Amino acid sequence: MKNIFKIGIGLFVLVTVSCNNFLSKKPDIKMAIPKTLADANLLLNDYNSLNGGYPTYGEMGTDDYYLTKERWEGISNVDHRNAFIWADEPYNDIIQWQRPYKVIYIANQVIEILQGLDSQNNEEKYKRVLGGAYFYRAFALHDLVELHCAAYQENSATEEMGIPLRLNTGVDEKSIRASLKDTYQQIINDFKTAINNLPIIEVVKGRPSKAAAYAGLARVYLDMGEFQKAYLYADSCLQLSPELMDFNDLKETDSYPIPKFNVEVLFPVLGAASIPMNATTALMDTTLLRSYAVNDLRIKMFFKTNNNPKDSYYFKGSFDKSNAFFFGITSSEVYLIKAEAACRINQVGQALKAINKLLKTRWNNQVPYDGIAENDAGQLLNIILDERRKELVFRGRRWADLKRLNLDPRFQKTLKRTIGDKIYTLEPNSQKYAFRLSETVVELAGIPQNKR
Repeated sequence: MKNIFKIGIGLFVLVTVSCNNFLSKKPDIKMAIPKTLADANLLLNDYNSLNGGYPTYGEMGTDDYYLTKERWEGISNVDHRNAFIWADEPYNDIIQWQRPYKVIYIANQVIEILQGLDSQNNEEKYKRVLGGAYFYRAFALHDLVELHCAAYQENSATEEMGIPLRLNTGVDEKSIRASLKDTYQQIINDFKTAINNLPIIEVVKGRPSKAAAYAGLARVYLDMGEFQKAYLYADSCLQLSPELMDFNDLKETDSYPIPKFNVEVLFPVLGAASIPMNATTALMDTTLLRSYAVNDLRIKMFFKTNNNPKDSYYFKGSFDKSNAFFFGITSSEVYLIKAEAACRINQVGQALKAINKLLKTRWNNQVPYDGIAENDAGQLLNIILDERRKELVFRGRRWADLKRLNLDPRFQKTLKRTIGDKIYTLEPNSQKYAFRLSETVVELAGIPQNKR
């Protein structure tokens, strides 16, 4: 059957969630309300709702690709066209706001079901489902805050706007934007609850494990500049899931060389549609392409040549083995988190160990890998950040990275788009890095728009 869920962020939005028709045979509508541990577990099996459709607007505005004037003008979606040039115009698309809140609603529903049950009847399954619900809620909240909020700074986080924290299934409560500090604290609390409940091994593909929760928390602390904690949680993740793919085992001639649900995937997530970033629309940034060494296999596995315009490249490196945008968490990303965080807390030896373990798996094994040997923490940090960009292309990380790195004058970057004879720029620490909320949300929910 189809359960109709109301997503209340101050507005009345109806969404339909498939629950594998596990209640469709019940004749009494009162009995169709999910209320058992089995029901709660089935709610978390809705892969399309919980693992797909995450926002792509931030990634549309990154420096990893470009468009010609003709390609940009050919984009029919006005919101997508404006996102590419960082136009400070009202956006009407509500889907990329609604989808994460749909995840949050389902997670809240599961939590409320479990609160009415005795965990002792099946403690292992109860904890697995409970941990999953808290993980999904934390992940969705973090995804929204990375897109719509300013970069986290401890001295101003209580004054900066976060996002509405919907922590129950009630639809009548007024939506209020929490502070940025409170928003991050809620995300941290949820991930920690997930860590305490999730299993080490999750047999259902698409569902989170304990390692995924450690990785999610490492991401959060990296965003916050809490590098000691980012290092510790990244290390905890890799203690459980250290596996990496050897790119020598992939076939560069494949349309999409990287396997779906490969050993690096800790939690798979797919982004919503993005016309500018489409597989045959986005042209990869030439500076990025030149940054790969000759024997770095990522240049062959991530990109394919294109002759229009001549000597340009398309992207083919999705971890979903498709043209979908993979925005999930992988062990490769966690090695980069550990390397960066270690470098920032002056654990140079650990930083070198982490970055070299990753890069060796990306190197042509017909040529000796000498490894990075830089012992100066400042110089090594530059190298690690470059490698982070090269590894996480179109993975939903670049927008958040640009935002947080702009806080440090050493890494500030002005982004530029050239469309015909017009040049558009995005300056470091611009308020546009807090992407505008949909005007539909602002008007109907009665919540404030981002500062401009």
